[in-house]
Amino acid sequence: MDKARPHPETVSVELSGCSKEDARVVFDTLCACFSSDRCAEDVPQELSATRPTVWLGTFDVADPREGARPARPARLAASVTADVQGGYWAIDRFRSTLDSLFSVYEVSTASGDQEEELHVRLESRRLQEA
Repeated sequence: MDKARPHPETVSVELSGCSKEDARVVFDTLCACFSSDRCAEDVPQELSATRPTVWLGTFDVADPREGARPARPARLAASVTADVQGGYWAIDRFRSTLDSLFSVYEVSTASGDQEEELHVRLESRRLQEA
């Protein structure tokens, strides 16, 4: 690990159980907040009509893009299942941002020696929450 960075600062995100359109909404919203390995041209695609699709992205939570947050709440057509993995500090910071962007329902967590896994369901924020 880099000595200038006292803790891991990236999280990996797996999206499943959703349409490619909702996957794009989630990734575009997160990309407005954090740098990522996903770019604007990286549009989620469904490669199989019979097998489930999982979309992946990695986000660096060290320097959030505060001024680049979406002007209006993200709108999902249906709930999205997200599995997030990373160091404890990175997960806490990422979860805080998720809570500001979506209604987040924690399904489960798993803690390891140096990493945490967070399994959540994301939904559009209600108007009074936004």
